[in-house]
Parts: sequence; structure tokens; C-alpha cells
Amino acid sequence: MSVPSSHSITAQNVFLLLPSLPPPVAAPSVGEMHTIQGTSTTQKPLYSSPKSILIVNKLRTQPVILAIDAFLEHVHTTYPGVRVFHEDRPDIPHGAEVWRPGPKAEHIDLVVTLGGDGTILHASSLFSTGAVPPVLSFSMGTLGFLLPFHIDDFAKALECVFDDKATILNRMRLACTFYDKDLEKKSKDGDDWQVMNEIALHRGSSPHLNTIDIFVDGQHLTEAVSDGLIVSTPTGSTAYSLSAGGPIVHPSLSALVLTPICPRSLSFRPLVFPASSVITLQIGDRSRSSAGVSMDGRVSHILNPGEYVNVQASPYPVPCINRSSMVDPDHQDEQHEGAGPGKDDDWVRDINNLLQYNATFRSKALLRHSRT
Repeated sequence: MSVPSSHSITAQNVFLLLPSLPPPVAAPSVGEMHTIQGTSTTQKPLYSSPKSILIVNKLRTQPVILAIDAFLEHVHTTYPGVRVFHEDRPDIPHGAEVWRPGPKAEHIDLVVTLGGDGTILHASSLFSTGAVPPVLSFSMGTLGFLLPFHIDDFAKALECVFDDKATILNRMRLACTFYDKDLEKKSKDGDDWQVMNEIALHRGSSPHLNTIDIFVDGQHLTEAVSDGLIVSTPTGSTAYSLSAGGPIVHPSLSALVLTPICPRSLSFRPLVFPASSVITLQIGDRSRSSAGVSMDGRVSHILNPGEYVNVQASPYPVPCINRSSMVDPDHQDEQHEGAGPGKDDDWVRDINNLLQYNATFRSKALLRHSRT
């Protein structure tokens, strides 16, 4: 399908510029784990025990400080040969080595996060140029779709990991590449941005709507006039995209979700594409405003008319350790404090507990008046 001449790049040029995905790379493992290849699938790992752990945490409030101290003491006592790292920050805990991301970074076998879903997104951003180690996530009391364990259960969770009882869910990421209107890459280092939840193009502080041309695998789909557009992963389908009216997609699927933000046309509905698709979002020449770009909540770029971004599935997913895969058959009926291991699908539990999926809406005010 040809593209109207008003577009600054043709469909043919877009197709030629679609970056070819490198050969799929299996997610790194806990220790030397060997995995079955897959972008977003649950799998049983085969590995040796991890020899290095990276702690990623939110701001060091008193509960976080106490939790990290207890965690470090447990690791040094129970697993004395394991090195524990912490990202380079002024509040690095005593007993942890400094870790800095980059090509010369120390090898990490396991990432442990303490915080909310945002902490996991931050951990993902630390491995923006390659594979991500398996991630073991602990909640500090907040609820989230990416928080299978409560911090009170860290000893049991670590035991399951070191005893080869854990499976992982490879949560798909997006690779985002930015180009200027001369079809040159905007990134100085040439690396793609790796996104776990979503990339959003929005009008920012401008009072005018964005005009964005959407291409799918080089074919012009539509000219979108709206407050912006979201391309999300299945993991991100329960975040910004959901608030904008997008569908809920199970995280074991490999897909790209395109969701408009307050479109001018009421017939512009969300779309779901296979993970093999490449979505190109170009700011139209007729757009009265530039588009701000945010990725996983981080402001990154400003795209002016004629500039664009290619979005496709990344070969480097985030391998998240499942809670439900760590069931002890001899104790699966026991009650656990916090969010201990369980036999149910984590995702099904979460959409019911966190989203109150299909729960009947009843106004408290109406209930109060109905009793009188």
C-alpha cells in the first residue's frame, strides 16, 4: 500500500529501515541456567546456584533499611560464597559491593528487588543493552502485578531458587529506535531503548492534538489525531494502556498493544499485533505540536514533525520468578504470611485482587441511603 506524498517518509523507506531482529537470545539464568527459547513463556530452568546477587530497592526508608539488613545477613550466613551487589548510590548498604551498569559491569546471576512495580521497571532499565538476569521481586507492603512475594518470605523464596524449584515467566520487552527526519538514528550510542511496560507519545504541555502516522511492517495504517499513542507489552497492558481503554493481555502471550489516548475519532479503537510486527510512529508534517516520549514513566525524547520511532519486540525479555511455581508439595495447603508460594496462576489472582475484575460496582452512598 502506497503512502500519500504528504508523508515525509514513504512506506517503502519505512520498510527498508525496519531493523532486523538479531537471533533470539535466551534469557540469562539463575546461575548458569539453560532455558527453553521463548519471548514470553513460563519455563522450567536448569541451573547451578547463583553466585552473584544485585539488590535494587526504592528509597531507603526505615522498613527498607531493616529489610535489606536482614536480607544481607541471611545471604552471608546461609550462602557464604555468594557476592551481593547494590547499584551505585549514596545510600549503598553495608555489606554490599558497588555495581555499575555498562559493558564492563560485574556479571549478575540474580536480581532481587524490594519495592513496588516501579522498582522492577528500574531494574529492567539497568540492563538496557542486553539480557536481564532472573528477577526475584519482593513487595514492601504495596500491591502490584509484578510482586509475587512479600518481603517476610525472602528466606523461603531464596531457598526455592537455590534448590532449583523456581520457574520463570519471560516478560516481553520492547526495543525502541528513534530516527530524525533525515532517517538517521537519533541515539548517539546506537543502542535501542528497552521498555518493559510501554512507550507513550503524547502532546505534553501543548494545547494542540498530535498528528501521528502509524505504519505496521512498512504499511501505512492510519493518521492518528489524538492526545497521543501508547504501544505496550502484555505486561504493560494493565498499566497506562488499561487506563486509556486498552485490552488486558495475559503476560505469557507475545504481542504489541496499540492504544490511542483520547483520539478525535471515536472509531479509533485499540489494536493487538503479533510480536513479529514492527510499529512505526512518525510525527506528521501537519502536526501542530511536537510529541513528548515517555518510556516506562521516564521522559526520554521530543519528536518533531518528520521524526519517528520504530517499536518491536526485544530479544531480551525480563525473566521474572513466579510465586506459583515454588510450591512445596508437602506444605501446599499451609497458610502463608504475606504472599507466600501458592498453586494458583499469579495473573488470575492479581486481576481479581488488584483490579477487582468484573466486581459489581455499588456506591457506598447508595448503599447508605438504601438502608434508611
